[in-house]
Amino acid sequence: MMRVNHTPPGDNTMTAPASPALIDDLVVANHILVNEGVLDGFGHISVRHDQDPSRFLIARSMAPGLVTAEDILQCDLDGQVHDAQGRRTYVERFIHSEIYRARPDVHAVIHSHSPAVIPFGVTGARLRPICHMSGFLGAQVPVFEIRHAAGESSDLLIRNQALGRALVESLGQASVALMRGHGNVVVGRSIQQVVFRAIYTESNARLQSEAMRMGDINFLTPEEAQATSNMNDEHLDRPWQVWKRQALQRSA
Repeated sequence: MMRVNHTPPGDNTMTAPASPALIDDLVVANHILVNEGVLDGFGHISVRHDQDPSRFLIARSMAPGLVTAEDILQCDLDGQVHDAQGRRTYVERFIHSEIYRARPDVHAVIHSHSPAVIPFGVTGARLRPICHMSGFLGAQVPVFEIRHAAGESSDLLIRNQALGRALVESLGQASVALMRGHGNVVVGRSIQQVVFRAIYTESNARLQSEAMRMGDINFLTPEEAQATSNMNDEHLDRPWQVWKRQALQRSA
């Protein structure tokens, strides 16, 4: 069973503790994303601190499916970890820190290697919304090419602030950006919204790949994409409760 301890580790540079409910949701989100096939042993989700917008919460460097509340750390917008136990978080924490710095509207971030999405970052086929559940994708999803920022010999990881800023430039005001050969990043106003978007980004990629084999696709128009995205945002708790129950049952 998931173990919950509402006292996050701290040190003398930490801000006020985050709310217990926020920590619970972050832990559950890690398990949901594994259960739904978005994350596996890799990938990560973070949430902006509810008491200090210059901090965010993220797990220590570990497999997402094993995360408990005791594994949650605080980071600042320079990507520095604040943890009394001296633990480390993920190398690619700069994905999160630079998005939070540039996008005050964003309160949760996911980076995954979502398998169905990968082909759309390495081919000329662009990921576009094919059904009403994925209207948040907008007209089409931008692709981040790390070679433009890191040259020809990088390991594709966002290892520093400069690469994080380059990724943010590609993301712009979009909800999702693909990372060539490396998955994607998804942002949202809440944990529930970003989890919804990550799951349906993967779903849309599978559906689009299938439809492309059949013939021309009648994608959502930008207006339809916006309208369906607004509609789905009114019902985020419905799938969240199902995914949460399934994840908790699997972890029991």
